[in-house]
Amino acid sequence: MDKFLLVATTEGLVIYRRRAGSWDQVIHTLSERRVESVSAHGRIILAGTTDGVFRSADLGEGWSMSSEGLSHPHLRWLAHHPDYSGVVMAGTEPAAIYLSRDDGQSWEERPEVAELRDEYGWYLPYSPEAGCVRGFAFHGRRAYAAVEQGGLLRSDDAGATWQLAEGSDGQPRTPPQGFVHPDVHSVVVHPRSPDLVLAPTGGGFYRSEDGGTRWTRLYSSYCRAVWADAADPARLILGPADSVDRNGRIEMSEDGGQTWLDASQGLDTPWPRHMVNRFVQVDYELLAVLSNGDLLSAPLESLEWTRILPEAGRVLAVTPMRA
Repeated sequence: MDKFLLVATTEGLVIYRRRAGSWDQVIHTLSERRVESVSAHGRIILAGTTDGVFRSADLGEGWSMSSEGLSHPHLRWLAHHPDYSGVVMAGTEPAAIYLSRDDGQSWEERPEVAELRDEYGWYLPYSPEAGCVRGFAFHGRRAYAAVEQGGLLRSDDAGATWQLAEGSDGQPRTPPQGFVHPDVHSVVVHPRSPDLVLAPTGGGFYRSEDGGTRWTRLYSSYCRAVWADAADPARLILGPADSVDRNGRIEMSEDGGQTWLDASQGLDTPWPRHMVNRFVQVDYELLAVLSNGDLLSAPLESLEWTRILPEAGRVLAVTPMRA
């Protein structure tokens, strides 16, 4: 089975195949589209763009628009559910969640999300739209969704219905003690427990050990991305910054976030005008998507970072694939 890397960029989707330890380009497709996110299952690839979802069933050779039922075409995140075949979640701007049960051929909006959006007045500081859903995390029937300037959503039925996590009040303002900050940029649930949830936010890095009911802030700086070691929940890698895209860096904790050490080996940090947007693990390698469009790679053992695949252009998201 071949290993692929799907790279979403401002000018389409670039697909690479792993050969002899390096990534070789297979195809550059959808080049007239800004691809915000990408997800894959088997040979099926879904590309989320600002104009809707495009679907390929042949490893990117042919594409068709696949936005039936998608009333908000600006995709911010796509994710196949790892435990339920054919189930896909789509998060949009303005903030809405769509569910597909047929591998992205058709979509159904989850109306309770729009109701929460309108009730609490979710918003984006850089866009006229009412918030956005910019990340999902799954653990069996449990699912979480990160809402920028809205908070954290939780589903207990594999994405069929959604509600605010108990420790997220839905108000786009400074949260009460023990609640998560409402500017949630991504979400991670640890493989060991559906209740161990990590949330990088505009108000710091938060952890919950009870499914989002109570939260502890482990890092006070603005952040968008975290990686958690599947074998050791105390080992974390974070991409904090002083504020939006200001003095970005990479740090590591080996004690569950109580203390942090520099993990920017090979890099000239802090970066004055960019930061880490996403971390993605590919086998024993960690990839970092930066807000300036660079893509970095480091072995998890050494965390010696290098820039890779500069020819891809400005990278927005990556996902591994086996087919």
